[in-house]
Amino acid sequence: MKPILYLEGSSGISGDMTVAALLDLGGSREKLDAVLHSLALEGFHYTVSRRKSHGLDGCDFDVCLQEEKRHHEHEHCHHHEHRNLADVYAVIDRGTMSDNARELAKKIFRIVAEAEAKAHGCPVADVHFHEVGAVDSIVDIVAASVLIDDLGIEECVVRGFYEGGGFVHCQHGDLPIPVPAVLNIAQEYRIALKPTDVQGEMVTPTGIAIAAALRTSEVLPESFTVKKVGIGLGKRDFGRPNFLRAMLIDPSPEPEKILLLEANIDDSSGEVLAFAMEKLFESGARDVHFLPCFMKKNRPAYLLRVIVDQGHLAAVEETMFCTTTTIGLRKIPVERTCMEREMCHIALEFGDIQVKRCSFGSLVWYYPEFESVKKVAEKSGLDFRTVYDTARREAEKQRMQS
Repeated sequence: MKPILYLEGSSGISGDMTVAALLDLGGSREKLDAVLHSLALEGFHYTVSRRKSHGLDGCDFDVCLQEEKRHHEHEHCHHHEHRNLADVYAVIDRGTMSDNARELAKKIFRIVAEAEAKAHGCPVADVHFHEVGAVDSIVDIVAASVLIDDLGIEECVVRGFYEGGGFVHCQHGDLPIPVPAVLNIAQEYRIALKPTDVQGEMVTPTGIAIAAALRTSEVLPESFTVKKVGIGLGKRDFGRPNFLRAMLIDPSPEPEKILLLEANIDDSSGEVLAFAMEKLFESGARDVHFLPCFMKKNRPAYLLRVIVDQGHLAAVEETMFCTTTTIGLRKIPVERTCMEREMCHIALEFGDIQVKRCSFGSLVWYYPEFESVKKVAEKSGLDFRTVYDTARREAEKQRMQS
């Protein structure tokens, strides 16, 4: 199972922070260099370095534009070449990236275009990317897409992002934070924004668009292990560490939720109970058995016990009430420890046998399946025990030889 990417947004998110975090996770710098060079975009270079933000060490990804001095102002403040969505797609199509990376990059830009179109009340095709379509943001989005593809990420958890307040200056004047494009993406993709007392923009359109394109869930596994952590540093100083933390996580196996259902029955015949057992198995019960017991006034009876998982509980409960005379049942949560099980086929001279291989640590046992042994025994004329023992010995022999 591939690990899940978790984007933890305590300091918001931006395009360059995302790229830096993915590089810190181990994304290929060589592959990134090759793809960005193939875009044939002039007037920029980029640097990857390590620095600190209020004592927190992390990776910094910085796109440097040759035609103007960059003072690490917010991406909305840049005045670059204007491009529409078709122009941006043409740049992406020039790149020698994988189909998956190309599709993701276009998806991210489409998300931004739709958000900008809604903000300005115009068709998507008429949106001109004053900022997001600029060279540095094309680089950010393509770089993020290439690194996501390189890391093999297919699932991503985004719970939400912290956001600042105030205003930001851009081509359209002073806009309130969150800016309209960020709000539109948050609304469309149901990404939570949590206001803070920080004065300044913590969530950028590029950053939240990347998150929206990647997110497959907003809920973390109940428990997980962290395989790797990537820290991408932001450019602005909020008076505390400014970073995006990206984690590759493996969900911990959730304990199997098994229930034991019980009912005391003293007024049913053996035929009725046999029918009930058959129907309980059909309803999804994992095991059914009866135990003799004595009830009130020393009446002889049977204790019906059914093992069932949570998914089949309702059906099994209904079957218990429909097929027996009980008017109440007990539900007891139980824990199970099971051996690992797998089926293997053993070819014998008198027929093929299905054998269940059960293991627990260094213990390994082989159990030929009853119906399989029965079929071969009847067809060959051999007794059941001979076929059973031969199949088990052959399975053990093959294990020793492997």
